[in-house]
Amino acid sequence: MSGVAGWKSVEPIWGEVDALIEHSLIPPDPIMEQVLDRCSNSGLPDIAVSPAQGKLLEMLVKIAGAKQVLEIGTLGAYSTIWLARGVGQTGHVTTIESESSYAKVARENLKLAQLASRVDVRIGEALDVLELLTGPFDLTFIDADKVNNCAYVNRALRLSKPGALMVVDNVVRQGDILDPQDESAVGTRELYEMLLNHPRLECTALQTVGAKGWDGMLFARVR
Repeated sequence: MSGVAGWKSVEPIWGEVDALIEHSLIPPDPIMEQVLDRCSNSGLPDIAVSPAQGKLLEMLVKIAGAKQVLEIGTLGAYSTIWLARGVGQTGHVTTIESESSYAKVARENLKLAQLASRVDVRIGEALDVLELLTGPFDLTFIDADKVNNCAYVNRALRLSKPGALMVVDNVVRQGDILDPQDESAVGTRELYEMLLNHPRLECTALQTVGAKGWDGMLFARVR
């Protein structure tokens, strides 16, 4: 696994570059700072997207003209807020969270951001909740357990319009996808294998580095 040791040694400068990007390109956002504080004070894991990644999600929603967005994995609604900002006043986000305690924090954060009316927080196992949804959705953001990545993509595909975009987070996992050992890396590698020559999805993925470490996002467009 060449590169893993190097990742540990250069991570500090990745974080410094992330900070420069945020300070230079993303205006100060007291609401988002309060959202992150609430997540931390409530004991939620620090696994939300970075501010730069969140802004990317908002811009992707706007570029795609997406008005109906699906999110699998709410956590404390940090990414949800970026998505909800992207859909605008006439759009809507449906987000799924399996942990009721996380969903409670998410709803509080959505109220703080004055976006609760744009977001429907569904509580339950994502695969079960997805069976209850009708869609169609213009964009799906998948950031939940990686074991079920293939199932999430398949079910989201059924709910997606032609031309819709799917974004899957954490698809590099510090390079562990090269030689998957843990179940999350195995599930992610299975996603790559499923998407190879997929008849309905055209895909690519990009590696990312920054304050969140070495990882990546996968992008799939519904044919």
